Order: sequence, then C-alpha cells, then structure tokens
Amino acid sequence: MTLKRLTYNATARYTHDITTGFAGMRASQFHIRTTKETPNDAEIVSHQLMIRAGFIRRLGSGLYTLMPLGLRVVRKIEAIVRDEMNSAGAVELLMPSIQPAELWEESGRWEKFGPELLRIQDRHGRDYCLGPTHEEVITDIARRDIKSYRQLPLNFYQIQTKVRDEVRPRFGVMRSREFIMKDAYSFSLGEESLQACFDQMHTAYCNVFDRMGLEYRAVEADSGSIGGAQSREFHVLADSGEDAVVYATEGDYAANMEKAAVVCQTSRGDASESMATVDTPGVHTIAELSAKLDINETQCLKTLLVKGTTTAVVALVLRGDHQLNEVKAEHLDEVASPLTMADANDIKTAANCDAGSIGPVGLSIPVIADADAATMSNFVCGANENGKHLTGVNWGRDLAEPQIRDLRNVIEGDLNPMGTGTLKIVRGIEVGHIFQLGSAYSEAMGATVLDENGKPQVMQMGCYGIGVTRVAAAAIEQNNDAQGIIWPESIAPFEAVICPVNMVKSEAVQAAAEVLYQELKAAGIDVLFDDRPLRPGAMFADMELIGIPHRFVISDKLLANDEVEYRGRRDSESSVLSRSDVLTKLRK
Repeated sequence: MTLKRLTYNATARYTHDITTGFAGMRASQFHIRTTKETPNDAEIVSHQLMIRAGFIRRLGSGLYTLMPLGLRVVRKIEAIVRDEMNSAGAVELLMPSIQPAELWEESGRWEKFGPELLRIQDRHGRDYCLGPTHEEVITDIARRDIKSYRQLPLNFYQIQTKVRDEVRPRFGVMRSREFIMKDAYSFSLGEESLQACFDQMHTAYCNVFDRMGLEYRAVEADSGSIGGAQSREFHVLADSGEDAVVYATEGDYAANMEKAAVVCQTSRGDASESMATVDTPGVHTIAELSAKLDINETQCLKTLLVKGTTTAVVALVLRGDHQLNEVKAEHLDEVASPLTMADANDIKTAANCDAGSIGPVGLSIPVIADADAATMSNFVCGANENGKHLTGVNWGRDLAEPQIRDLRNVIEGDLNPMGTGTLKIVRGIEVGHIFQLGSAYSEAMGATVLDENGKPQVMQMGCYGIGVTRVAAAAIEQNNDAQGIIWPESIAPFEAVICPVNMVKSEAVQAAAEVLYQELKAAGIDVLFDDRPLRPGAMFADMELIGIPHRFVISDKLLANDEVEYRGRRDSESSVLSRSDVLTKLRK
C-alpha cells in the first residue's frame, strides 16, 4: 500500500485524498449486491443503508461480515488512521485477540469488567478471554521490554478486531459484538511527558477526522472509575447519536453531558412568603405538583435520597425542572459509588414518608443542593408527610443553608463556563476517545523503569481508541439522503464511477468507457467501471445507493459532441463536461 502525505489549505483542511493502493475495478469482476428491502431490525439509517447497499451481511446477533464494498471503506479509514499515527511517532504492533486470565487478574479486571468480557477455556481448562481492549497485554509487553527512562516515551498502536458480549447488540456495526478498533497505549516517565503524548494524540485525532471530511466535536469527558487527569471524546455530529454533546456558541468549550459544567444564572430573592402546609393527595411527581398548585416547575424543588459514604443516605436537591447528573453526583465525597438511589425503607427512616413527598425541611442527614436550587426563594417542596407539601419555603429561615455543588445536567441557553456565549446541545456518535490512565495498570502490574538516578519509577500510561467500523457507520449517519449514502470522498469505496449507457449495443460507448477507465486508473483515481448489462435507471440507482462521490455517464449522444455527463453525489442536477475536462474536474 502506498501512502501520500497531504497538505493543508488555508482553512486547515487537507486538499487531496490519501492514496490507498486501490486502483479501480470493473463491476463485472467485483461483487455488488444491492436490495430495495430494509431489514426489520435495522433501526437507524446507517444500518439500513449498509445492508441495502451491500456493505455488510448479518451472520448472527451483533455479528456482521464486511462485504467487498464495506471492506474497501474500512481499509481507507484504516489507511488514514495508520498514516496519522505513524506521523505522530506511534509504533504499530499486533497483539493476540485471545488473552490469558492471569493478566486480567493482575490488573483486577477479571471480575470487575463484567459480563461484556467474553470468557473461554481451552482444552486444558485454562481461562482466557476474547479481548475487548488490550491494556493488560500492552502493559505486560512494556514491563518486559522497557527498562530505562531513556527508552521513553513510547506509544504502541494496533488496528485489530475486538469482541464484547453486548447485552443488546443493535444498530448494525455501530454496536456489535465484534468490531475493528485502533487502540494505542503510551508509556511515559512523569505527568508532563504523559500530557505531551495526550496532546500529540489529540492533534493526530483531529487530523484523522478532518481528512475523513466529518463534522465532529472533541469534548471533555468524565474519566470514570479509573481516574486520570484528562479524558476527551470525539463525536461525529448526527441526529441519531446516542450521546448529548454540549458546546459553546462562542469559544472552544465542548463537553459531553456527563462532564459539562453549569454556571448558576440566578440570585436569591427575598423571603416574602410564609411557610405553609398544603394537602396534595395523590401527588408524587413535580409535574403533578405543578399542575395541582397551578405553578411553574421552576418554583418547585425536588429532593432525591441516595446512598451515602459516612451516613446511610444523603439528600440531593434540585430545581423542579432540572435533571440530576448521576456522574457528577457519584463523584461527591459524601455519595457512595456506584450511585445508588435510596430504597423505600431508607426513605422511611430518613424522611418518614414515601418518595413522592420528600423535602429538605427538617432532615437530619447531609443536604447538598445544586447551585440553582440553592438560590430559590419562596419555593414549594415535599413536607416529609405523605399527601402534603410545603409552600413559601426559604433557605436560612425555614431550614439550614445547604452545601452547594454542581449536580444537574446543562440545558440549552446555560452560560458558557468559559465566560463567552451560551451552551447548545447536539447529538453525537462517539468514534474516538483519548484517555490519561496514569499508573492504574502499570502500578498493579509492576511496570517500572529506572530513572536517571537509577531508582525504579512506575510508568505513566495513556490510551487512545478509534472505532474504525463505527466511523464508517457514523459517516453514513451524517451523510445520506433519500437515494442512499453520500460518502466523503476520502473514505468512499470508489472515488468515481463510469456509467456507460447501452454499452452492449454500442461499440463506440464501450471503447470510450474503456479509454476513460484506463485514463483515470493511470491518474491514480480509484474508479469503478460499471460494465454490468443494466438499464441506465437501475445503474444510476445502484451508484446513488452505494454513494460514490463522482459519476460520469457516457452515451452515443454525448460522444457525438466529445462530451460526458457529470453528477456529483451531492448535486441536484447533472451537468455536461468536455471529455478533456474529466480529470480536471476530479482534481478540483
């Protein structure tokens, strides 16, 4: 495979596509099998179109064969990823898919990983797993091979098949049991070197997704149970995305919903009402309370009880229209991890009522309020007595001032934490993740090196993943229309297609199509020559479904004027070009 380095234009976008070694193909010698029928289990556009266009074939639940068209797309994605990883100084290797249980027991993940870890035994009864990720294997390699600080930093990567026993495989290759992933792992001495590796991978990932022509966001993410200083996700923006991506209308701030910070926009008003008890029989939710008292949900306060660390339960208080951010809550020192809601007995003990009537007044447990809830005055809340609520409640007068924390999900229009503009929320598909692991694995598995003073030091690790097959599906989710897929040119199965009209009846059309095919191949264009005996309508429909970026039609009528018909996949109409302008058109 030959790779050609690309150059940036003034807008920091690559101006040419990577040369992957694909040099064109005749449709009669290729395998193209499209269908008009959409499988019943195909819920999202990418799954539907990948099946209909013949990119994948289902073998079993969450298991798909990459058909020739699909494999060409994946190989082009891999080529871009490999080129950028190599340019960033990462070293490619290939680790086994089957991993011994002993390594996972060393890291403590054999039991912790959960049922997604597909476990197997060999004929001797020894335990193994099919690798969903390779932190343990790469750490074992590092502790064996890296002995001195002079060998650092090092970054290893692979492009390999992963296996996860998904409880509910769905959305085709978007969430399957077996998928192709690029995973990389860096080893550094010290946090400063780790940060440099992390920043280098961030740049490489931006280059990858820029070259693929995808609209994406790099967002701050939660580090989860492993910890680490930084975690950043890369999301392709699409309405079908499972994740909420938050970004600022001004400035560079972006985060996923779990991590997005809230800036309180209100200040507390005067305590102008007296606290009173009202009957609210059958009221259990904020919506029911708002309707019963004919007030806005923003005037209501809701109290949630969760398991605590030093006390049985902790009260978390939010404004009625806001939603608890469970990840933020779980990170509180007072709250037990994993976050667990109090059960009926806990609620009865702490508040002497059922869940629908809890309020912060009179509670003898820690009370932590979201900043917006803490600025409320004259609010309505539960009375800790079934069928009753309190009105006109005020902090500092009717109950103690709470501890104040950021507890809620952001909503559109919240202020940008960086101080400029407001926040917007879009849907995204996570296709990449870069992560500072720190010493979580290296310490557990004894991966140390000797520093310049000859003393052993635990190596600092980073991990960096791109879901290769998921990128293909995400690109379709972002680029499609009623006719089919619209591939970005750099990852399309073919860059261009030649469609001869009635070639079987016209030697002139056949000869002209052959000449153009050879000319484009010689120029390095990955071109498909559709020499199948199809009617023009069927041929064009197939090519639109498959999503090839450039289509050139040759017919006797066009040949009479030394012309070809051109249509870009995003064009609403066709145009006529001089035969001599075809290469110029493609090079533009």
